[in-house]
Amino acid sequence: MRAWGPLTAVCLGTFMLLLDVTIAVVALPDMAHGLDASLSDLQWVMDGYALALAALLLGAGAAADVLGRRRVHVAGVVLFAAASLLCGVATGPAMLVAARAVQGVGAAAMFATTLPLLGSVYQGRQRSVALGVWGAVSGAAAAVGPVLGGLLTAGPGWRWIFYVNLPVSVAAVWLTLRVVRESRGARGRRVDLPGTVAFAAFAGAVTYGAVRAGSHGWTESGTLAAFGCAVLFLAAFVMVERRSADPLLDVRLFARPAFSAVMLGALAFNAAAFGVMAYTSIWLQTLLGMSPVRGGLVFLWLSLASFTVAAAGGRLLHGVPARFTIGGGLLLIAAGQYCTAFLDAGSTASALIPGLLLVGAGTGLVSPGIAGAALAAVPAERAGMAGGAVNTFRQLGYALGIAVFGTVLAARMTDTLPHDAAHALAGGGAGALRGAFPERALHAAFASGLNAAAVVAGSVAAVAGVLVLALAGSRPGATRSPERERVPAGR
Repeated sequence: MRAWGPLTAVCLGTFMLLLDVTIAVVALPDMAHGLDASLSDLQWVMDGYALALAALLLGAGAAADVLGRRRVHVAGVVLFAAASLLCGVATGPAMLVAARAVQGVGAAAMFATTLPLLGSVYQGRQRSVALGVWGAVSGAAAAVGPVLGGLLTAGPGWRWIFYVNLPVSVAAVWLTLRVVRESRGARGRRVDLPGTVAFAAFAGAVTYGAVRAGSHGWTESGTLAAFGCAVLFLAAFVMVERRSADPLLDVRLFARPAFSAVMLGALAFNAAAFGVMAYTSIWLQTLLGMSPVRGGLVFLWLSLASFTVAAAGGRLLHGVPARFTIGGGLLLIAAGQYCTAFLDAGSTASALIPGLLLVGAGTGLVSPGIAGAALAAVPAERAGMAGGAVNTFRQLGYALGIAVFGTVLAARMTDTLPHDAAHALAGGGAGALRGAFPERALHAAFASGLNAAAVVAGSVAAVAGVLVLALAGSRPGATRSPERERVPAGR
């Protein structure tokens, strides 16, 4: 316990917070029915969590360096548990979305402190083993999420996907306080509160604009106002960071082509690989009639391919420049999404398998090395900042993917269905529409929407993959195969 207790404590928290990124995917139709939630409500159920996690990750890491990493980690677990309870007792969509956002705040405090805590406890070979175990746990959380979500939703009900966090949180807090020692960053550091607020406002505004566009249109005044505010907040963030003595993110790093390419790859990776999953799950359950468990098991094809490629790649691709694994992986994800873009009214779940296998293979190439590539693209003294940035961009990419692809899905459905019917269908309301529209028309509309979302997702991955291949090897700051610096990155 003394040797590996800290690893167990940290991995408990990591597994729980990453599980909650995907565990809700297969529960969305039941949530929509139980809470009378719309498509935009469901988008925010997913995005409220991912957005808070992305927006506060860098700030939470800086605060932990000053206040104490163990203290911030434990506070994050407690907040996460309290928010999980609120999610479970939610009486409406607004309460559930708000509680999910609070969950994301707690998750940011947990995620930002995991690697620093491990680094303060383990050295040498033990550190390598600890990071390997942590990376495996991170991958397992993403793989188990849809299946466990399906089991809980089909069994005691969707609320239990949140209640299950409570006993795990108690164990994590007890173990952390007992076996993890306190650690802090360098003396004299300050928390960049203006930078944290500006980045959170930017991320929130751009995501809100993308979600609003789905129901009101891209040129509607409220949508344009949201995007305008996002531009202003981004400009404010850049100005604050350039003048800060202890910036959350040194924006001058983006002058390095390799660093910019890796950040773009991180943003596109989570968006393209996972952003369409929520809508695929709704299609599987509400149109094809699959149970939550069977719907969750469909995504195992992706998980199995990811694990297989990641394990084999670690041995066979040792020494290959990271730009080839990341860029090549993104191109595989693009190919996988394009493969799923041929659904029609008669398609079944088996039509997804080739695409899921390719997306999984691409994920297995990108995920293990992208954090290490970010570290290798910057000076050693900026390693912590680069590691935090790549995880921030990944989670922000997921939030934006959910928002944008949902908007694309609903927009394509309006080609054949009225606006309100299209949004109801995309939000899991197929049952209420069956008396008003032919069954085949509903199947064809949803298939067409998924095809459009998959094409956009594939195009995002393809463009990012080409740019990574072209720029990530540029000098200065070229990415190299980061054997010593590689840090497993969570989903």
